Amino acid sequence: MIIHPEEKNLQVIIMAKFGGRLLFRTVAVLTVMLPFVGFVVCVAWSLIFDFKSATATHCGVHNYLPSVSAAIGDYYPQRFIWRIAIALHTIPRIQIAHVYYMYFISILPKWHESTVLLNCLLNLVEILSLFGLTFISSTDNYTIHKLFFITFLLTSTIYMALSIYLLRHRITPPSALEIKSGRYKLRLFVTTLVAVIGAVGFFARHNNYCEPMMYTWFAVCEYLVILCNMAFHMTAYWDFPNREWSLRQSSFIRQQFRI
Repeated sequence: MIIHPEEKNLQVIIMAKFGGRLLFRTVAVLTVMLPFVGFVVCVAWSLIFDFKSATATHCGVHNYLPSVSAAIGDYYPQRFIWRIAIALHTIPRIQIAHVYYMYFISILPKWHESTVLLNCLLNLVEILSLFGLTFISSTDNYTIHKLFFITFLLTSTIYMALSIYLLRHRITPPSALEIKSGRYKLRLFVTTLVAVIGAVGFFARHNNYCEPMMYTWFAVCEYLVILCNMAFHMTAYWDFPNREWSLRQSSFIRQQFRI
């Protein structure tokens, strides 16, 4: 029996689907889109339905945007939407962290293994701290939420910097897509640093002087940090353009990276 190319391609897709395999870039996009869509919906919902209370602060001055904590954790259904998005994306993020660990091991000299391990641990702590600040909101327990938020901010920023450092010490030649990914990683890291500095400055001015719009600019900087973080992890789309994702991760990843 002759199989037409179109039918053969369809068979490959079906076999991949039911065999538990997908293109890694597809998984990376879906994983990032969960919190991205959740974040956009939460902010939009807060602006439309909870604008007055979501933008209010102790200063009583005019503000036009809610903080991230207010948008995702203080109101319903925003809290429910954000928690569902983060819960669904956490396990794939942990698996992707493992994939990146194997990826760095495969492209770097052996003496970088301890740094690669540290980078992976930073990524895991970032993921878990995001999970923690999501399920313990600022209204539930401000101290613990703040601790999780600071941990997330520090680990995610250091992870960005360390990833860029490691990529500059690779011993295998990068592909054109990996070069593109590295450029975007650097831009996103620099933007994150600027946004963090801006957030600290605007927050201090708001608290110390109660100036109008300072909390709005603080919120803008928060949004930039969150969106840059998502975009940084989205660069996996270029790092693994042709690799597959399998539900049987351990042996399959080793086969993919020939480790």
